[in-house]
Amino acid sequence: MTEKKNNVSRRHFLGAVGAVGAASAIGAQGPALFAGQQAVKLPRLLDRAPDGDTLRAGLVGCGGRGTGAALNFLDAGPNLEIVALGDVFEDRLNGCRDRLKKDKKVDVPKKNCFIGFDAFRQVIDSDVDVVILATPPHFRPEHFSACIRGRKHVFMEKPVAVDPVGARSIMASARKAKAINLSVVTGTQRRHQRDYVATYKKIAAGAIGDIVSANCYWNQSQLWYRTPQEGWSDMEAMIRDWVNWTWLSGDHIVEQHVHNIDVIHWFTGKIPVKAVGFGGRHRRVTGDQYDFFSIDYVYDNKMHMHSMSRQIDGCVTNVSESIMGTKGTSNCRNTIWTPDGKQAWKYGYAPDESGKPRKNVKVSPYVQEHIDLVTAIRTDDPINEAENTAISTLVAIMGRISAYTGKEVTYEEMMNSNYRIGPTEYAMGDVDLEAVAPVPGKA
Repeated sequence: MTEKKNNVSRRHFLGAVGAVGAASAIGAQGPALFAGQQAVKLPRLLDRAPDGDTLRAGLVGCGGRGTGAALNFLDAGPNLEIVALGDVFEDRLNGCRDRLKKDKKVDVPKKNCFIGFDAFRQVIDSDVDVVILATPPHFRPEHFSACIRGRKHVFMEKPVAVDPVGARSIMASARKAKAINLSVVTGTQRRHQRDYVATYKKIAAGAIGDIVSANCYWNQSQLWYRTPQEGWSDMEAMIRDWVNWTWLSGDHIVEQHVHNIDVIHWFTGKIPVKAVGFGGRHRRVTGDQYDFFSIDYVYDNKMHMHSMSRQIDGCVTNVSESIMGTKGTSNCRNTIWTPDGKQAWKYGYAPDESGKPRKNVKVSPYVQEHIDLVTAIRTDDPINEAENTAISTLVAIMGRISAYTGKEVTYEEMMNSNYRIGPTEYAMGDVDLEAVAPVPGKA
């Protein structure tokens, strides 16, 4: 598994263009959301989900985020259980099982603990009502499709795909889920964060007028990595180091920066029609990804969004969003300013138990998204975020492909591309995949 540098053609990333799968069923351009237009349906944002019949959940992907999501689910309300676990690695599953027992006194039976690439099917078949999907995102489309076929409610982490074929698969499965009244919540927790929701309501009501431009950032220090250990196969080494491999994570513009891109998608109600971007690799220790991206997204009304993401130690950090309108600006999270920079509105954080002002929202958005899922199920008022998150994921993929190739890439191409990355069969062993760090343009 040697690392190589190579020129990468646009054809390699876009594949043959033609109508594929869900492309004909899902439009490439969403509705505009500008001053005075009707807002989208928002979650109820209860402090705790209402009581009801016991909901049994199974977890697929027992790493740090999966374990966290399972704990968040248990914190969402009464009569909630984790009854099944699945992972490709036994040590990850055992670590999650131990954590659930230690923190929540939940002892998942051994008979409901499944190891291997097919563990997700066994979890789905384990008499569960809800499935939590938290594997590396490459596997999300297949796992989500199986959940919907099994008529399970779903919580799945973002991003929901790593390539256009996967994103469109999620869109198609989302439509099927909607048709049979299943609830699906994704890990775009800002849509469940009370200060963001309150700010969204103000913007949707016209507080800053028509939105004319936007910026979003996820600039942070180097993320974690795992170097190959003796006895690990190529496949094991890649999956344990998944966040650094494009076929598994989508690169960090997709895996993390999708949060910020999704906020702009949510607040504007629009999808960019094309992207031109660049990026590079200077400091990464493992994998085949870039360290930074800068993308110019253009919309059908000529509006631009600048997207910037970076993971390098010793650089300035910034994780935020901002939108500019004809009547003011906002950071999307908690503040609106007039055109001359004066504060026009500020979200009021509830005081804590001692009466002091909070710096953050009352309920963690990581728990709130599970409260909202359980509430939707128990009140028979379905919520389904999968298609919106698939669109935001596809916009991030569009930016990544533009940076990798140096070419302009359109959303229409993404909706018609048969480009898929990663193996089609999964087993521990050697992987016939080159570790290529993309180099755009010509020498």
